Amino acid sequence: MGWRSGIQTLVQTLYPTTCLSCGTGVEGDSGLCSKCWLGSNFISGLVCNACGSPLPGLSEADELCDDCIEAPRKWTAARATFLYKNDARKLVWELKYADRAEIATAAGPWLVKALQPILPENPLIVPVPLHWTRLFKRKYNQSELLSASLAKKGNYQHMPALLKRVKRTPTLLGLNREEREACLKDAIILRKDLAARVAGRNLVLVDDVMTTGSTLNAAAEACLLHNVASVRAVFLARASKND
Repeated sequence: MGWRSGIQTLVQTLYPTTCLSCGTGVEGDSGLCSKCWLGSNFISGLVCNACGSPLPGLSEADELCDDCIEAPRKWTAARATFLYKNDARKLVWELKYADRAEIATAAGPWLVKALQPILPENPLIVPVPLHWTRLFKRKYNQSELLSASLAKKGNYQHMPALLKRVKRTPTLLGLNREEREACLKDAIILRKDLAARVAGRNLVLVDDVMTTGSTLNAAAEACLLHNVASVRAVFLARASKND
């Protein structure tokens, strides 16, 4: 064991851990240097219990934002690690389009921490699926990378194949909630061959970014049709109304 530890120390000395955002050397396993950590807008304090958006003030109760009061979510509760802007937006983009799987690995502890306030008993971690044509083009599902990292770090059960996207939808960028929900109608299903294994279970859906929540609503609805106990959600970033 001694020589292995020595080699690991040598490797870490020769090839120090670098910041995921700016590339400078960092200590520990946070994944970000102090400057980029501050610039990533990690969410803390009071948040909307349903969508994870920051709220003003202090409260011991489960508060809701105006959007979630006006249009209740299909899931029970949700949290996000950071706001989708500045350095955080860059990280999400590079995870999604630049083959930077190491961002998902580093995000495991962030997601575990974000999930803690709403963590259900014996959670089953499930990624939001991609349509096979988009998966073929992109080569990987960034939400599955995140869900795998979360499940490994938290020692939770992971079921990446539970949900299937059966309808290819056009890009949702720029669409409002009603337009997105129309596009996503019947687009996501829960695999019937796995339905018996999730009955009575508490599911946690994982996605990279929540904007209006329409995709998560479609995924949650597909789960609730099959007698699951509850559906919660956690995502890497929460977009503002203007994104």
